[in-house]
Amino acid sequence: MVFLIIVFGLIGLAFGGFIGLLIGAGLGWGLGRYIGRRLNAARRQIQEGFLESIFSVMGCLCQADGKVTDDELSVAEKLFDQMHLQGEARAKAKAAFERGRADSFDLEAELAKVNRLTQRQPTLRQVFLQVQLTAIAADGELHPAEHEMILRVARGIGCSEAEVQQIEAMLHGAAANSKGTSKEALEDAYRVLGVSEQASDAEIKKAYRRLMSQNHPDKLAGKGLPESMREVAQARTSEIGNAYERIREARGT
Repeated sequence: MVFLIIVFGLIGLAFGGFIGLLIGAGLGWGLGRYIGRRLNAARRQIQEGFLESIFSVMGCLCQADGKVTDDELSVAEKLFDQMHLQGEARAKAKAAFERGRADSFDLEAELAKVNRLTQRQPTLRQVFLQVQLTAIAADGELHPAEHEMILRVARGIGCSEAEVQQIEAMLHGAAANSKGTSKEALEDAYRVLGVSEQASDAEIKKAYRRLMSQNHPDKLAGKGLPESMREVAQARTSEIGNAYERIREARGT
C-alpha cells in the first residue's frame, strides 16, 4: 500500500502540485485498500476450499474398504477439535466428509480442484496427503483398497509415490513416539528426510534444514495453509526434527 501511495502521490505532484500530491496519495491509499481486500477475500476462498477438499476426500478414502470404522470417525472428530472448528465451520467440515462418502462423489474432480489450489506448492500437497493417511491408518491397518486409493489421490494432486512413503514414515515415527535407533525406526527417519542411508552428514543436515524451512507453519500460512491447520504443520516439523535426531543419535554425531 505504501508503494502505491508514494507512486500516485508523485504522479499527482507532477501534474497538480501540492494539491495533486494529496489527491494522488489518497487515490493510492484507496487502491491499496481495495487490492488488499480482494487479495484477502481470494485467500480466504482458497483456504475454505482447501479445508472442504480435505474432509470430502477423507470421507471418500475412509469409505474405500467398504466401511467407515469408529476409529476413522474418531480421527475426523479429533481433527475437527485440533483445528478448533466450531459452529458453522464444523458443520461444513462434517458435511464435506459425508459428501465424500456418497457414491456420487467425483474424486477426480475434487483432486483437480486441490491441484489448482496448491499450484506450485508441493508442501501444501504433502500436508493434504498426510491428513488423509492419518485418517485411513486410524484403525491400525491399511487395507489394499485404501492403499490403492491413497496412491490415486497422491497422483491426482501431483505427489509422487516417494512422497507417500515419506509421509508414511512420518506417521510411523509419530506412532512410535520414540527416538530409538532400531533398524525400522532409522529406515523411517531416512525416508522422512528424503535421503539414503549412505548420505553424508552434511547432506543429511542440508536436507533437514531445507525441510524445516519449507514446512515452517508461518511459511505455509503465507502459501495458503489455513490458520486452523497450524497444529498439523507443527506436528509435521516435529516429526522432521525427531527423524533428524534419530539419525544423529545412530551416527553418534
